[in-house]
Amino acid sequence: MSETALLVIDAQESFRHMPYWTDIDLAPFADRLQALADGARQLDIRVAQVFHVREGSPFAPDSGLVTTLSPLRLQPDAVFHKRKHSALVGTGLDEWLTQHGIRRLIISGIRTEQCCETTARHASDLGWTVDYVTEATLTFAMTDADGRIHGAEQIKRHTEMVLAGRFARIASVEQALAG
Repeated sequence: MSETALLVIDAQESFRHMPYWTDIDLAPFADRLQALADGARQLDIRVAQVFHVREGSPFAPDSGLVTTLSPLRLQPDAVFHKRKHSALVGTGLDEWLTQHGIRRLIISGIRTEQCCETTARHASDLGWTVDYVTEATLTFAMTDADGRIHGAEQIKRHTEMVLAGRFARIASVEQALAG
């Protein structure tokens, strides 16, 4: 097996039930994430799927929505549940990665600037090499304190800017799979 693992963070049905959800970028995101997951399988790269859980919301385990976002078809080697932004806090994921000799992480999932970015920063600080595959992440427009709307693409570019060369290599699906 490879010393690389693909992390699929929060790619779950729960998001469809949030007020900011939109299908606008779903098709290209799903296409790129599926290509990444399929490529990982072909290369014997382990896949860890992480679900966010939070009581009293669409993220509650008993909501029936803490399942893989359609139309994705994932075959994870391990599944983890998190309650914090970083997939490495309180989930056991860090121990699993260490036990399997993982040295490099490929980050994908939802939301680009939140749980995906936080996990990338945390992983880098803990010593993993990180590839951040922005095209296999999804986010939504946000409004700042001054009322300005920042579109999903603008948020993605900002995330790349703050991660690149500091916490992660920004990579396409093909670059991440090539190593």
